[in-house]
Amino acid sequence: MTNNSIRFRPAETADAAAIRDIVRAAYAKWVPVIGREPLPMRADYDKAVAEHPFDLAIADGRVVGMIETVLADDHLWIENVCVAPQAQGRGIGRLLLERAEQKALEAGRPELRLLTNGAFAANVSLYKWHGYVIDREEPFMGGMTVYMSKKLAR
Repeated sequence: MTNNSIRFRPAETADAAAIRDIVRAAYAKWVPVIGREPLPMRADYDKAVAEHPFDLAIADGRVVGMIETVLADDHLWIENVCVAPQAQGRGIGRLLLERAEQKALEAGRPELRLLTNGAFAANVSLYKWHGYVIDREEPFMGGMTVYMSKKLAR
């Protein structure tokens, strides 16, 4: 699978189960790290798909990644981004983050924001690599929530 074989489309109501499955698979590796299921594993994706835009990465007819965004007054919030374990390491996450940047710019929002668990060091490093900075850290459920943002050039 190359990046050329990846296409993107908006999620539809019928995609909620596939989204839930990919989120559960992608986040499963963090359960032993934090001793519980990360909150995205427990989300109601039927409700989320009805309320927020999701962009899906599709390869060979299957959902291999997704990004959930929410347009705020002064930024685009990334609620969730993940890639199926078997598709990781191929640049799909980067393509999804680039889609979020494009959406933010098209909507006139000069900034992207997200949060992640501080125990997910690989995620924090990935976001930093893509230009995000840590804005603040707050204790949460025995761990640390890391709030990050990226200013976009207009």
